[in-house]
Amino acid sequence: MSTAAAALTSTIFGNQKPCSRRIWMEISHSPVANGGRRSFVTRAATSSTGNEKKSRPNRKNKRKEVPEEEKSPPETGEMQGVSTASTTTTADSVSAIKSRLDEVNPVGLGRKSRQIFDEVWRKFSGLGQISRTSRKDDDEAALLLREGGPMCEFAIPGAQNTTVLVVGATSRVGRLVVRKLMLRGYTVKALVRRADEEVVDMLPTSVGIVTGDVGEPSTLKAAVEGCNKIIYCATARSSITGDLNRVDNLGVYNITKALQDYNNQLAQLRAGKSSKSKLLIAKFKTEDSLNGWEVREGTYFQDAVAAKYDGGMDAKFEFTENGAAVFSGYVFTRGGYVELSRKLSLPLGCTLDRYEGLVFSVGGNGRSYVVILETGPLADTSQSKTYFARISTKVGFCRVRVPFSSFRPVNPEDPPLDPFLVHTLTIRFEPRRQRGVEGPIGGKQDLRSFQLIFEYIKALPTGQETDFILVSCTGLGIEPSRREQVLKAKKAGEDTLRRSGLGYTIIRPGPLMEEPGGQRALIFDQGNRISQGISCADVADICVKALHDATARNKSFDVCYEYTAEPGKELYELVAHLPDKANNYLTPALSILEKNT
Repeated sequence: MSTAAAALTSTIFGNQKPCSRRIWMEISHSPVANGGRRSFVTRAATSSTGNEKKSRPNRKNKRKEVPEEEKSPPETGEMQGVSTASTTTTADSVSAIKSRLDEVNPVGLGRKSRQIFDEVWRKFSGLGQISRTSRKDDDEAALLLREGGPMCEFAIPGAQNTTVLVVGATSRVGRLVVRKLMLRGYTVKALVRRADEEVVDMLPTSVGIVTGDVGEPSTLKAAVEGCNKIIYCATARSSITGDLNRVDNLGVYNITKALQDYNNQLAQLRAGKSSKSKLLIAKFKTEDSLNGWEVREGTYFQDAVAAKYDGGMDAKFEFTENGAAVFSGYVFTRGGYVELSRKLSLPLGCTLDRYEGLVFSVGGNGRSYVVILETGPLADTSQSKTYFARISTKVGFCRVRVPFSSFRPVNPEDPPLDPFLVHTLTIRFEPRRQRGVEGPIGGKQDLRSFQLIFEYIKALPTGQETDFILVSCTGLGIEPSRREQVLKAKKAGEDTLRRSGLGYTIIRPGPLMEEPGGQRALIFDQGNRISQGISCADVADICVKALHDATARNKSFDVCYEYTAEPGKELYELVAHLPDKANNYLTPALSILEKNT
């Protein structure tokens, strides 16, 4: 037997019994007289492996050595017995060799090695746990992703500790979002209106199904329990105004409020404050809440010419009989303004550098105002620096979100705003830059008068990641007869999310298409300028990637397939990368988009 054959023998059998190896080594292809065919001939041996090497000095004499029993001519009966035994041994050896050769099949070896590797990896990944609960064999299939099985290459760090609630899990995008989350190791809960057999069959078995209605706040408490993040894919199924408002606007408000209430409840159990809770700066519920606020008047022109245009101005801040804190007045003086100011008094241990902006809950007649923040040491006001940001209100009550990043220094040479140093807050009204608003009778109101009703002023919590992802739309692909109603409801839901205080990401995809994702480059833009569609799979992939992307926090953007824009209508940002699991295309795309838009 050649050296290669001996090596193959050692590879196949390994450390088997000497007798088995002996049978294999004694097999040779001997020519037979009739037909020149070859047949397997097996010679029995009783000597040990070590003695065989000593009794055979070379391989050429191996076949010539015959035991003494075979030298004497056997009788006829004995010859038949030997022939039968030889034939039986030959058949058994051939079947054994064939079974061994089948095990050498590369496909089979690869499959076995993969199974062994998965088993070793699963056991190794559990070494760091303090204790392991015993599970039945039926449970292991459901927990394959969490145990780091064959799909562990898709896993995202931190996914096992994150529970995501998918609202609208049976929608075109929601179904793909659920599966992508499961593939990456997240714990997923799905909010559905009814858990009938058809709905259950559409979702993976390991998804926690919760029955509820976004229009009924009482049914959402169980849905948000234990959840860290929310992906909202629900949309109204009809163009009825009431249905649109219930799902796209009121539904977003109910879900955000339920999540905030749950976080506050957890904080109270820890005898602390939720990291997602807003900091109360002022709440105007009683007449005593007006103490400390000062009304001031001023003008931008300090010369004699301004006296010619002095028409007078007046302002007051009072608590009315209806229980409202109202800042009202008029400014008829050219270049004049009136303002309401107060030195901040924050709770002990709280500083504004731990927050990312302010939110005003106000009502009035739809005027615009200037919010002014003063920083520096209180003892020496000469070193104070002033920063401002403009806000607009609506007729009636609204919440206005003002991030600290939107404040600009009055003196261009001053550094950017440091919220830690803020000590005074001022709200200023000035007649210039006011937009005309239709009055209740139909005529335009006098832009030199104003009325601002305060409910509260709070600081928005900061964070690194988004808490709420909302899948909205651009309006493309919707029938023109119902487009205006749909966009109005969608926009109201977006505004509700921005005012909630949660970290948000608003995705406005083009017309959705049922085709595989990751096939074409994507365009990310702001300003409602895109005109192409996008696959549902790509939208779902963006939702999953935005969960732990810091650049996605507090961003609103449009997304569609790559296309060539018309001259003069170039798009904001083109990401010429295919969206796949190995390519983090979202970070470079969103890093240059504007926040709080």
